[in-house]
Amino acid sequence: MADPTPRVKLPRSFAVGEVIEVKTMITHPMESGRRKDPEGNTIRRNIIHRFSATFNGAPVVAADWAPAIAANPFLAFHLKVDGPGELLMTWEDDSGQTYQTSRTLTPA
Repeated sequence: MADPTPRVKLPRSFAVGEVIEVKTMITHPMESGRRKDPEGNTIRRNIIHRFSATFNGAPVVAADWAPAIAANPFLAFHLKVDGPGELLMTWEDDSGQTYQTSRTLTPA
């Protein structure tokens, strides 16, 4: 598996107090634990089971995911931008890996 890569899409510009839509996706195979490899061995379950986002350290959204989530999970959420700051997004998978990405938000 290639290293999971988070992607984030934000509006090009926004004002203080505006509610923006944040779209994010991470490349991850989301193995359910039900598939078999070419030799017939069960591939170990490895899904992203937790997503969270904070803005300037304050929680914005948190989601617990189950095996039914597709590979390369996508999530969109809304955020009210009260001023400049850092949006930090974190994904956690069953193998114990944590993936993070951040974006600096600067209202126009």
